Amino acid sequence: MTDRIPMKRLFVVAAATALIAGCASTPLEEKAAPVAEKSAPAPAPEPAAPDTRAVARVDTTPTPMDPLTDPKSTLGRRSVFFDFDRFEIKPEFQAMVEAHGRYLASNRSRNVVIEGNADERGSREYNLALGQKRADSVRRGLTLLGASDAQIETISFGKEKPCASGHDEAAWAQNRRADINYKGAPNPPRCGTAAG
Repeated sequence: MTDRIPMKRLFVVAAATALIAGCASTPLEEKAAPVAEKSAPAPAPEPAAPDTRAVARVDTTPTPMDPLTDPKSTLGRRSVFFDFDRFEIKPEFQAMVEAHGRYLASNRSRNVVIEGNADERGSREYNLALGQKRADSVRRGLTLLGASDAQIETISFGKEKPCASGHDEAAWAQNRRADINYKGAPNPPRCGTAAG
């Protein structure tokens, strides 16, 4: 039995030697995952080249209201009223005609039609002529302030387009007028008030 022990020892020693020899045959430097080296921080990205494509920009500045549509503007008033059988512009309508003349002078692309009217009294021919004289009177007032003749067209309706249908002075006063209508722009109702 004593012979067996050394054999066991021999076997254990041989196994241990083989194990150690096996471990020693494995290279010490294994292929390990690369270790990240500490390096300087990455450089900042280069600024992008400017975008040359068209970009829709929204203008946030308030646009001024067109004085033709501004209810507070003198240009919002468009009817010039006349005395019976007269075609001279009354003093209370001078400022309004002047405002329209200055506006047309500074806005050459704007054009107007001035419609002359008369009340129901008198013949058709007489009222057509009187309506034309009223429209021409307003035209002269506009051109004196710089509007060009090319911007202004006149027409007479005589007594054919009354504003008021009554047969008294209040109705007739509304019908003795010249209306300034801008082409291609919103126009107030055709009939205003005879009060200055």
